[in-house]
Amino acid sequence: MAESNFIDYVKIHCRSGKGGRGSMHLRHVKYNPNGGPDGGDGGKGGSIYLRGNHNYWTLLHLKFQRHIFAEHGGNGGRDKCHGTDGKDIYIDVPCGTVVYDAETGKFLCDVTYDGQVVTLLKGGKGGLGNYQFRTATNQAPRYAQPGEPMQERTVIMELKLLADVGLVGFPNAGKSTLVSALSSARPKIANYPFTTLEPSLGIVPYRDHKSFVMADIPGIIEGAAEGKGLGLRFLRHIERNSLLLFMVPGDTDDILKEYNILLQELEKFNPELLDKHRVLAVTKCDLLDDELCEMLRETTPKDVQVVFISAVTGQGIDELKDILWDELNSESNKLQTVMAEDSLVHRDKDMSRFATEIKEEDDYDLEADLVEPSDDDDLIDDIEELEDYEIFDV
Repeated sequence: MAESNFIDYVKIHCRSGKGGRGSMHLRHVKYNPNGGPDGGDGGKGGSIYLRGNHNYWTLLHLKFQRHIFAEHGGNGGRDKCHGTDGKDIYIDVPCGTVVYDAETGKFLCDVTYDGQVVTLLKGGKGGLGNYQFRTATNQAPRYAQPGEPMQERTVIMELKLLADVGLVGFPNAGKSTLVSALSSARPKIANYPFTTLEPSLGIVPYRDHKSFVMADIPGIIEGAAEGKGLGLRFLRHIERNSLLLFMVPGDTDDILKEYNILLQELEKFNPELLDKHRVLAVTKCDLLDDELCEMLRETTPKDVQVVFISAVTGQGIDELKDILWDELNSESNKLQTVMAEDSLVHRDKDMSRFATEIKEEDDYDLEADLVEPSDDDDLIDDIEELEDYEIFDV
């Protein structure tokens, strides 16, 4: 993952600009020694905004930009001069970015479409100069307002891919092979578990120049909720999908058992995923004959549509595309999608699992990893061990 350009998680520290202070100045020039107050107002501090940009697909451009600071507002001056306003900062993010507070895990905002602008941190207002406080009974005020303080916050940005169909299955279930067969996407395919280490999108063409988007995520295994395998890190990418395509190999011992295991892992991650429409595809059917396929059909779940496919020979591919298109455009699925968009409720991030997520995103700290020795002998042992790894030049 260190060499991958697919970055769907970043943690950055943001700070808006503070407002400039107002000026406390009394005009005193030749021929007008009692000119009165003329202190100007302070400028507004710069704000930080998030802006949806469809030209971005990942958060790679923010990976090494860990600190984003807006400009402070300028101070007011004499002769009623207004301080300069701090420059606002717009952070372009891909559509589907969700932002959480890094300390509390509280949901902050969501950027879902191109051009959407969301205020992340608001700049402080500038203070009023003493010119604003002049009255008939107080013609020479000797005070002015300070500017409002800046806002500071560390945020976590997570990208959730926007796709119509999401693939769910165990490793080596044929997900990447299916995506490569249906679309022009070319994910890595190999005969070993966890070949897919990052999600990928493919545009599947359909009849009459129609198409839909399919998302392939790394395989999940039993116990993924406890961190086994790649864990549930990438399941966030199917939270926005309209339809879930479960994939179970035809040579498995018990199709229904593996299907239920996948459902249980989805429920542990987010129970709302079980409300989405589902289709089951039994893959690698080129290894089975027609009689065995009919026997396996009796063991499949009865509450979902089941299709037997083979991405190698093309068996059942057209039927699968027809079923996916019909499910995507069914009235119940459209109604469910509209209701989900109107009443979208984001869960706060569980910070208890924060230490196990994306450890490579944080900078490696050698001193933090060294255990404080209890005596001189332990210190010598630590130094000798570090010398073996060529950390010190001796």
